[in-house]
Amino acid sequence: MRRQNTFAHVISLRLAAALRAGALCGLSLACTAACHAQAVSGAPRGRLITSMGVAVNPSTHKAYAVDERNGDVMVINSDGTKRTVKVGANPIALAIDRKTNKIYVANTGSGSISVIDGASDEVVATIPGEAHPYAIAVNDITGTVYVTNTYSDAVTVIDVHTDTAHPLKVGGADGIAIDSRTNTIFLTHYEDPDLRLVDGATGSVRKISVGAHIWGMVFDEDSGSLYLAHTVTAEIVSVNEKTLAVHTIPVGQIPCALAVNPATQRLYAVNYGDETLSVIDLRSLRAIATLPVGHHPQAVTVDPIRSIIYIANVHGNSVTAIDGRNNRMIRVFAAGEGPYAIDVDAKTGQVFTANYGIPALMQVKVEHRAADGTE
Repeated sequence: MRRQNTFAHVISLRLAAALRAGALCGLSLACTAACHAQAVSGAPRGRLITSMGVAVNPSTHKAYAVDERNGDVMVINSDGTKRTVKVGANPIALAIDRKTNKIYVANTGSGSISVIDGASDEVVATIPGEAHPYAIAVNDITGTVYVTNTYSDAVTVIDVHTDTAHPLKVGGADGIAIDSRTNTIFLTHYEDPDLRLVDGATGSVRKISVGAHIWGMVFDEDSGSLYLAHTVTAEIVSVNEKTLAVHTIPVGQIPCALAVNPATQRLYAVNYGDETLSVIDLRSLRAIATLPVGHHPQAVTVDPIRSIIYIANVHGNSVTAIDGRNNRMIRVFAAGEGPYAIDVDAKTGQVFTANYGIPALMQVKVEHRAADGTE
C-alpha cells in the first residue's frame, strides 16, 4: 500500500513497474537509475508521503498534525500546550475548514474521515469513505470537503454543515487542489498523464494532458493557474484554468512540493533529488534562482507577511529559511526527526512540521524578521 512506502521509494517502485509493463518506453534510463539511487541510498525513515500531514488554523492559531503510526492527531495550542486526539487507523492527511472550525482527517487504514471540533479538539463524527483515502482539500465558499482515494474510482465529497458524504465517480486520484471561486476541483493520479478539472456543481469532468508522474500541485488565484511538479521530467507544468494553455518550466531533479507567495507572485519548487529550491517568477514563467537547501527537501511553505520561505528537509532533520526579498538563506533550524510536511501561521510567524519520527508535531523555534523587515 502507498502509505507503507516513502516518497523516493514509491517513485522507484512505480517507475520500475511501469518499465516492466512497457508503459514508459521513452523514459530515460538515467532518470530511472537516479530515482532508484535516491530510494536505496537515502530513503527517509517513516511511512507518510503527503505534505498534507500538518495544518495551522490561522483563526485559532492551533497547529494539527497526523501521527500515522499511533492513529492520532497531535495538537499544539496557541499557548504552546499540547493534546492528542485519537482518530482512525493510519491517518495520512488533514485539512481545516475555518468557517466551522472543524478539522477533517483522512484515515487511510480504516477508510474513513474523522471530524474534529476545533473548539474542544474532540472527534465529533466519523464518516465512512472509500478505499485508502489519501489527500484532502476544502472549498470554504461552498462548504465542501473533497477526499481523494488512490484505489477507488471515486472522490469522497463531504458537506461540512451536516458531515454527510457521497462518492463522486470521477476516478481514483492522488493529488488535489481547488479553485474555490470557480468551484473547480483539480485531480491528478501519479500514473495518469491527464489532469482532471471537475465542476463542483455538476460533477462534469474535463481532461488535459500534462504528463504522468505529477506529485506536488498548487493553485494560484491571482494568475488563475495551476502549477504541478513533474517528478520525472524535472519541470513545473503551468495550466491556465480559463484557456487550458500549458507551459513547462525547467527546475531541479525530482520536484515534489510547491508553494506560492501571492504578495510577490513567485512560485517555490522543492527539488528532492538535487536538494535545491527553484524560485519562479509567475509573470514571466521563468526560474530566476536556484538555491541550495538541506538534505532531501520534501515540503515548502511561505510566510507572505515577512516574505520568508521555509523548507522541510526530511533527511536533514531541519528546516531551511530563505529570505524571499533577496533569495538568500537566513538560517537552518532543527526540526525533529524526519520533517516531511510544514506550515506557518502567517500572523504569528510560528512554523510547525509533521515528522516521520519524534515528535510527530513540532513547533520549530525560528527567528524571523518583523513585518517591517527588522530583525
